Amino acid sequence: MEQVTNAEWEPRIIAFLCNWCSYAGADLAGVSRYQYPPSIRIVRVPCSGRVSANMILDALRAGADGVLVSGCHPGDCHYISGNLYARRRFALLERLLEFVGVEPGRISFSWVSASEGEQFAKVVEEVTERVKRLGPARRLVKEISSCPS
Repeated sequence: MEQVTNAEWEPRIIAFLCNWCSYAGADLAGVSRYQYPPSIRIVRVPCSGRVSANMILDALRAGADGVLVSGCHPGDCHYISGNLYARRRFALLERLLEFVGVEPGRISFSWVSASEGEQFAKVVEEVTERVKRLGPARRLVKEISSCPS
């Protein structure tokens, strides 16, 4: 198996985006042709408050090198306080992941509104650079065993 150097390696980042704000911001970034790294795979969720710790852990176990959760700005949530629940859940999960040895910086949380396409592109760039500096994920990643044919 060929080893990939860090310069060639591109991280795999799963982005859970709120349908009403962050997903619309990502759409605006695309329509406006703002450039950002193609390292993210977007999962549209009704609200960032619906993103559970299990979803984030499953993404890491499945081989994601980083996870981004993005929702509406505080006070702008279409479900009143879903983004505040997400922020609280995220703070607890961050401490848990640090306890089990996952480097800080693999998981990111941001606020991006529907009118902030340029901000979305900037967030993706920052998250990608941070994860790239950390290198490929080694903790929680499910090892693929080779089965005899």
